[in-house]
Amino acid sequence: MKKKLEGRVAIVTGASRGIGKVLAVALAKEGAAVTVAAKTDAPSDKLPGTIHDAVEEIEKAGGRAIAVKCNVREESEIDRMVGRTVKAFGKVDILINNAGAIFLSDVIDTPPGRFDLVMDVNARASFLCSRAVLPGMMERKWGHILMMSPPLNYAKVNGKAAYMLSKLGMTMIGQGLAREVQDYHIAVNALWPMTAIESQATIHFQMGDPSQWRKPEIMADAVLALLAHEPPTLTGEALYDEDVLRRVGVSDFSKYAVVPGTHPPPLSKIFAGE
Repeated sequence: MKKKLEGRVAIVTGASRGIGKVLAVALAKEGAAVTVAAKTDAPSDKLPGTIHDAVEEIEKAGGRAIAVKCNVREESEIDRMVGRTVKAFGKVDILINNAGAIFLSDVIDTPPGRFDLVMDVNARASFLCSRAVLPGMMERKWGHILMMSPPLNYAKVNGKAAYMLSKLGMTMIGQGLAREVQDYHIAVNALWPMTAIESQATIHFQMGDPSQWRKPEIMADAVLALLAHEPPTLTGEALYDEDVLRRVGVSDFSKYAVVPGTHPPPLSKIFAGE
């Protein structure tokens, strides 16, 4: 049986751990050749996982992948990432802008350097990565670009204005780009979890507890469901994981709960400390 993404080539940024790694592995299992891109190329006592660990997992499962060290704050490294992918696999069909930085604080307590960090890693990097892969996609008239960012909702941004500006900036880039490239058969969308996802971020920033989290596999399943749409039949959207999965007939999300039998609340409630 032919796999859903057989013959496709994907880049996943921020793929050394967490959601990014799960996405990279899921894409590879469906037949895509994957570039695992992230800054972490050596083991660390502070954070688990490297780009090489992710590639090893993919290859053990029979998939194809390369590891590319990339700091998405640097335009030259983004260009190198795309160049390495094209050299290894011949093209780029799918870009997942997953790399992210998080800093949650009131405006008065947000240093300019932290503001720059979240803007660079989130909004600016998604702009640069998308721009880097577009020429090839436009030439072949096929592509999927996905921003891991939320729908445009300006409620409850207090206490996280800088972070939300950077993430909503990703969504706005996606909205504008979708209309600019729709005639080239390229889809551009944004995807965001309805609930908190178990990751180093939720653990480090103490976003609730395991009973309030879902497994990252829900995001992988939502990404695969979204990519199953032939571009541009679904483009210019900003969707929650549940929205995408409901479109393909999934209504029971209980299997994704980290703690079986729990019902994780919406991410907005956890952010608000409710």
